[in-house]
Amino acid sequence: MQLNLTKPICFFDLETTGINISKDRVVEISILKVFPNGTEESKTWLVNPEMPIPPEVTAIHGITNEKVANEPTFKEIAKDVHNMIKDSDLGGFNSNRFDIPLLAEEMLRAEIDFDMKNRVAVDVQTIFHKMEQRTLSAAYKFYCDESLEDAHSAEADTNATYQVLKAQIDKYDDLENDVKFLAEFSSRKKFADFAGFINYNKKGEECFSFGKHKGKRVEDVLAEEPGYFGWLLNADFPLYTKKVLTAIKLRSFNNKLF
Repeated sequence: MQLNLTKPICFFDLETTGINISKDRVVEISILKVFPNGTEESKTWLVNPEMPIPPEVTAIHGITNEKVANEPTFKEIAKDVHNMIKDSDLGGFNSNRFDIPLLAEEMLRAEIDFDMKNRVAVDVQTIFHKMEQRTLSAAYKFYCDESLEDAHSAEADTNATYQVLKAQIDKYDDLENDVKFLAEFSSRKKFADFAGFINYNKKGEECFSFGKHKGKRVEDVLAEEPGYFGWLLNADFPLYTKKVLTAIKLRSFNNKLF
């Protein structure tokens, strides 16, 4: 079956040096772009992370330091990645909690702005877990009745994710073939940033979700404790979280002026 699309959607998967969104780097990225007319375009890059790949991580995805030593850095491919995804919604497996946040960090480090304002994200893992509670390999076997060869290769995982989503729509009558519906269905708690440090209250206002100011409005905290903003910017928080905090502070400042 074909996805019902009003704009392209890019399924993508990252292989990385680890799972720390702020510190770890991409070593492989694969993108499968699906257009509303059903045509597909794909691209896979190996990436020099400019840091060592831990042996225990290499044991999972098979990408060694030697394999990426002469590959481009993410900054060198960032414009190509951006050009491929800039007009598209995004899809992945656990992408809302990992791949999208880490991609945002890499983009911002490469001085390319990144946000989700004009796009939605479909997380196939969330749909899967709500329906069946399994892993990607099990999902591929369950929905497509095939074994996932080369698991933890970005290209294999990306293609499997796309095939699983199409099979999920075929299998479940209550899943609409509509990207906005699938994005809403696969979303978890709403956060202003990707990493989950800033969430929304019932009024849709940004609040801290951690630390001594947990539950308090960000604007109130930044107004009452100005030094906290400086501490946040200098602390080990994701770049995208800092971008969101800066936007909130600037918005508050502009509101005071007018």
